[in-house]
Amino acid sequence: MPKRKTKRPGTEVQPAMWRVPAPCAKSAAAACLLAALVLLLPALPASAQREEPLPSELEGVGIDEHLGAQLPLDLPFMDENGRAVKIGDYIGGGKPVILNLVYFECPMLCTVVLNGMVNGLKPLDYLPGREFELVTVSFNPLETPALAKLKQESYIKDYGKPEAVAGWHFLTGSADSIKALTDAVGFHYKWNKERQQYAHEAAIYLVTPDGKLSRYLYGVQFEPQTLKLGLLEASQGKLGSTIDRVVLYCFHYDALSGRYAPAAMNIMRLGGVLTVIILALVLVPVWLQGRRRHKQAATGASH
Repeated sequence: MPKRKTKRPGTEVQPAMWRVPAPCAKSAAAACLLAALVLLLPALPASAQREEPLPSELEGVGIDEHLGAQLPLDLPFMDENGRAVKIGDYIGGGKPVILNLVYFECPMLCTVVLNGMVNGLKPLDYLPGREFELVTVSFNPLETPALAKLKQESYIKDYGKPEAVAGWHFLTGSADSIKALTDAVGFHYKWNKERQQYAHEAAIYLVTPDGKLSRYLYGVQFEPQTLKLGLLEASQGKLGSTIDRVVLYCFHYDALSGRYAPAAMNIMRLGGVLTVIILALVLVPVWLQGRRRHKQAATGASH
């Protein structure tokens, strides 16, 4: 899968300041045309815009989507209580999973991502440990279970659902285990010695009940509907009611907007099916009633 390219701060192409020649300034038509060109400039294809190289500290940082890839479930980690566990204790156990790759001492981005996820989960009637599992793994091998425990307590409090502690797991691990997991996900990060922090991209990952990557959700804000539909999709039909699955059928994931958008073709198909059902419910009784009358008339005529 090709690497998903994201915009980096400072690399956006801004419209250049145009100097209007004197002849054009005298022509209203030319001025309007010039203004239109300036307004349309940001919509030009990327190949027509000026491209700048990434800063050296961001080279090699990003996410390669491995949709459908099986995660290695036998990787050893430590949970927030210091117990030795395997990632497969939480992933691949029959429930869909939301996976986070963060580091607990991140000064900004990781916290913003986790806060955005919690805000998106709060309105849902799905609960970690009941309908799905939530696994937050530190990719800094120097972080400890004690720090993971503090993070768990802080976020469970912010979540406002104490019972979620049974289904939201904060893990730390060795460099080997972390590398194996991040490579499987396609998550690439880089340590910046000057700033003493990791450079990485913002995303969360949805995993199927058997441990395969189902969906990548990018950004720092996650709408409740996007999380719900993502979990429904990842559950492979094991989560949600029949109505929920019908709603999922009417939506598809739009990678550009990072959310689930109405799927026009599926809606049209569903509308066609509903139309046939409604017509059948209306016309079949009429047809049966007419048939009975025909039989009664035929019987009366024979007598």
